[in-house]
Amino acid sequence: MNDDTQNILGRAREIFNLEIEAASAVRDRLNGTFVDTVHAILNTTGKVILIGAGKSGVIAQKVAATLRSTGIVALFLHPGDAAHGDLGMVTDGDVVILISKSGETEELRDLIPALRRKETLLVAMVGEESSRIARSADIWLDVGVEREACPIGLAPTSSTTVTMLMGDALAAVLMQLRGFSTEDFAKNHPGGSLGKRLLLAVSDMMHGGENNPVCLPDAPMSDVLVLLTRRALGGVNVVDDNSKLLGIVTDGDVRRGIQKLGGDFLQAPAKDVMTGNPTVVKASDKAIDALLLMENRPSQITVLPVVDDANNCVGMIRLHDLIRTGIRPGR
Repeated sequence: MNDDTQNILGRAREIFNLEIEAASAVRDRLNGTFVDTVHAILNTTGKVILIGAGKSGVIAQKVAATLRSTGIVALFLHPGDAAHGDLGMVTDGDVVILISKSGETEELRDLIPALRRKETLLVAMVGEESSRIARSADIWLDVGVEREACPIGLAPTSSTTVTMLMGDALAAVLMQLRGFSTEDFAKNHPGGSLGKRLLLAVSDMMHGGENNPVCLPDAPMSDVLVLLTRRALGGVNVVDDNSKLLGIVTDGDVRRGIQKLGGDFLQAPAKDVMTGNPTVVKASDKAIDALLLMENRPSQITVLPVVDDANNCVGMIRLHDLIRTGIRPGR
């Protein structure tokens, strides 16, 4: 490692250390005002509104997004927009969190009289207790830092880090107190891998109704081949007159049937070629469980019949369709 590399990494580690020290200091100063803020959000019948300008505005947007992902109705309000009509989104009973490093941000100070008329609870997430915003608020959350981590001490670095941490701490504690579960989180993230794993059911993914390839046990394999080719799912479900599943004819069964029956194959009934009592999934099962069932077999299964609780064949599901959704085992 040359001197230039050591110098750059040394400077970077110094920045890390300065921000860690600032975060530790704020952590150690946590007190009853944090508890008061948590209770205010827990007990509100309204929304949580976060307001900030500049870098503080970016932090406010992130905290609002984190709160929303945990099931709390939280919105970011730009102070400039608020002063020109968007203050209408704030209603009586809302908890308003004002974020400012100095506590003297003019755009935020100017909003306080209007926010007071709406009977909101004001939380000042600012660095100076003696600032006008902190003194005007109902609760002051201390996010003060002795110095910024940037070399000239001006660019928001340590201050934005500890403010972000304060917002994360609020969100995480609220999650625990509200009993917010993995399943609850997934409901707010249906497009993510976690949401798909927890929310997608086999019924959401299966080929059912008219798209469910079925035949009777006495159907000749010539007809089964036509259906197998037309549906292109890799299998045909074999059912009785009451739609009860008897077996499945897959591409592999066709190859084995030709080897076994030779020239008699096309006239042979489906029941002589099918795999009886096949592995199945229920329509109510989670899609991730179907994926694991297919992948964890000694010889991988690529298609499964889908049944209901009465063993009626209601569809077919393919490994390809499950993989294409992006669901994956694990977190």
